[in-house]
Amino acid sequence: MSVDRTHQFPGIPLALGSALLFGASPPLSKLLMDSIDPWLLAGILYLGAGVGLVLVHLGRRWIGLEGVEAPLRISDLPWLFAVVVFGGLLGPLLLMFGLSLTTAASGSLLLNLEGLATMAIAWIVFRENVDRRLLLGAIAILAGAALLSWNGQGIALDNGSLLVALACLAWGIDNNLTRKLSSADPVQIAMIKGLAAGATNLILALGLGTPVPSPDAIGAGAILGFLSVGVSLVLFMLSLRHLGTARTGAYFSLAPFIGAILSIILLREPLTLQIAFASLLMGVGLWLHLTERHEHLHVHEAFEHEHAHVHDVHHQHDHDSPATEPHSHRHRHELLTHKHPHYPDLHHRHAHD
Repeated sequence: MSVDRTHQFPGIPLALGSALLFGASPPLSKLLMDSIDPWLLAGILYLGAGVGLVLVHLGRRWIGLEGVEAPLRISDLPWLFAVVVFGGLLGPLLLMFGLSLTTAASGSLLLNLEGLATMAIAWIVFRENVDRRLLLGAIAILAGAALLSWNGQGIALDNGSLLVALACLAWGIDNNLTRKLSSADPVQIAMIKGLAAGATNLILALGLGTPVPSPDAIGAGAILGFLSVGVSLVLFMLSLRHLGTARTGAYFSLAPFIGAILSIILLREPLTLQIAFASLLMGVGLWLHLTERHEHLHVHEAFEHEHAHVHDVHHQHDHDSPATEPHSHRHRHELLTHKHPHYPDLHHRHAHD
């Protein structure tokens, strides 16, 4: 296996796939708000994700693939509860109300703040390595977000933009906490998150007297939720294994561009110079992140953990009987020192000078 050839794969394609799916959510959700209350829509999106992933989980079991991923353990439950609260309850609720008070294009581009929040928390709180190139990219993205809020005299966040920014903070916390679960089954985690968060928001919204939309609107919201929330979250969690939190969040910054483009196409919102220049700045930031190369001599300390893997340069253990790949079991890593391009994935969480 050539580590140099594969250090960007499959992590980057997984992160970009997640971004593409999630990026479609703001403009399509904006369309659904004509017939669905924002709070109720947040519940429908996540419940649709949860129910859809239940079907995926059952189908996976039916074809004999349920043993590929590591299951959730009791020690994972506190982290799972936290990601449900921040990422499943607060994040979508704040976003839906924010989108109801601002344009879909601006709301979509402001979602870039999620990547910044994710990276800042990973760097400051969890001590994940962030180099100069990532910082310059973050500055460019932040400048683009600030430009979106410029009213000619100063930066002014309307109520909708402020709620979108708070949603990004909630998801930034969620993304960093989700890293604690990234070695476990992502379908199982996203399924539980969708069912718990979706059902809670749905019950609360209906309890407050929110009118029930048509079956067609509910179905459209559920399908959108399955793809833009459920499948996107599974891809995001798989990317965390390979890229770490800060870089997955950086690549995920493509999502707002997808949302802004769809907003202009589907909702016929104007393509202003403000949005164009903000997009340019954010695009530069994303390019800086995508072209990063991190390589140095590093040490892998001996340790044990459990996750889905194949036998590569980092997995050289023996089996008592023939095993298909990928597979999951608890395994031990012996002390290893080598040099190759890498990201802070499951096996590269070492300190830097």
